[in-house]
Amino acid sequence: MYRVDPKQAVLEHVSKQSEAGPAGRTLSPQAEAIIAAPMERGYSGAVIVGIAQAAEAVLLAVLGYGIYEVYVQLGEPSFYIPAILASCLLANVLFNAARTHRITAYRTLLSQISRVLIGWTLVMLVLSITVFFLKASDMVSRVWLLSWYVGGAVGLVSYRLALRSLVWHWTNMGRLKRRTVIVGGGHDAETLIQQIDKGASNDIRLLGLFDDRVDDRSPETVAGCPKLGKVADLIEFARRSPVDLVIVSMPLSAEKRVLEMLTQLWVLPVDIRLSAHMSKLKFTNKAYSYVGDVAVFDMADRPISDWNLIFKWVFDKIVALTALIVFSPIMLATAIAIKLESRGPVFFMQNRHGFNNELIKIYKFRSMRTDMLDATASKLVTKSDPRVTRIGKFIRKTSIDELPQLLNVLKGELSIVGPRPHALQAKADNKLYYEAVEGYFARHRVKPGMTGWAQVNGWRGETDTIDKIMQRVNHDLYYIEHWSILLDLYIVAMTPVSLVSKNANAY
Repeated sequence: MYRVDPKQAVLEHVSKQSEAGPAGRTLSPQAEAIIAAPMERGYSGAVIVGIAQAAEAVLLAVLGYGIYEVYVQLGEPSFYIPAILASCLLANVLFNAARTHRITAYRTLLSQISRVLIGWTLVMLVLSITVFFLKASDMVSRVWLLSWYVGGAVGLVSYRLALRSLVWHWTNMGRLKRRTVIVGGGHDAETLIQQIDKGASNDIRLLGLFDDRVDDRSPETVAGCPKLGKVADLIEFARRSPVDLVIVSMPLSAEKRVLEMLTQLWVLPVDIRLSAHMSKLKFTNKAYSYVGDVAVFDMADRPISDWNLIFKWVFDKIVALTALIVFSPIMLATAIAIKLESRGPVFFMQNRHGFNNELIKIYKFRSMRTDMLDATASKLVTKSDPRVTRIGKFIRKTSIDELPQLLNVLKGELSIVGPRPHALQAKADNKLYYEAVEGYFARHRVKPGMTGWAQVNGWRGETDTIDKIMQRVNHDLYYIEHWSILLDLYIVAMTPVSLVSKNANAY
């Protein structure tokens, strides 16, 4: 068995193969019931906070400029507009410093409003003092200043009350609760659950526990939370039902057990936290992050989440639509050529593993003879393969056969850039990919793509040896760890270059 080094925190200690495989495990009745239950789609707290800040700043700016336009005759826009923008920026800084732009703060009433009003008062004081020291009082209307202060205060209170009502509505619907499971059991898990119920019940929805122990230390129910199975069952559970957060309830001293848990769980696209509630060591506050009031250590983060997920979604849709328009003549000519050369459908559809190991059906131009199609790709295409048509050889060499996958991108099943989705039965050296490379399924922590870091570095086409598939997976994991929009742009720009200069393995 071969190992891939994903270069993530703690993973250099990983020494066991993940038990994740393509075959579904039999889960407990409690786990199956949770999977079958209807579920509200969750909202990202970071995105809500970002939108709320922007909307608040726009509200203050529009109010300030509106008062100037309606009432003020003194001064010029060249003074008022910079003053308004600077004041709104300062207000946002002060509101964040007062910790009022957090989901937990949005749920409060007196605490939130009082801090916002104090911050707004400080903004007006700073603006007034600045005008005084700049000797610009003859350029500023005191009526405007007082009206903006009073109107801004009223507007902020009204806005925050509306925001509070909306956040509580989403909270009661479960939209802001992170679907969470605990790894561990017994008394330690009971203490953790009690702390979560006390300080994080509005942000956390506990689904259950997963624990490998089967003795009295791990009862079937802990503090009203059911035991859903072993840790290996969690991998299958998280692929069939969304899980946002995994909290490992083990002491830091149990290093071996913690690493065993991470070895199995790091392939999942979830946040993994190690609870600090049992640690006798005390660190500074900066060493912890918090789930409600529960201190935790960050062990792994879900890649491409919150705003980054939105940026990537917009990038995918813009590029896919543009490419579909630009390449539509080539796609039409390809479809005609396929029909003229051989009977059968123009498109070839194939099941492949997508995000979080879900099955998706991707579209390709048919490149093989109809009577020799290999839907599972159990036999890799080789040089001078008799199954491939003349047109098929050309479109495979140039990757034109992949262009219909732009439709998969528009459907949200693929990204433009990401790890390439492999056929289910694809093999290297007579071993299925997930058998040949340990940690293989970690590449499914993000949505697969039409092109990727491996492809632009020459690792496309035939994967007849274990070394080739290892190189692909290593490059895919590098992409996941170092993702950015700039990296996506670079890969898109380099894809045509790689098709010309690095396509020796594509048949």
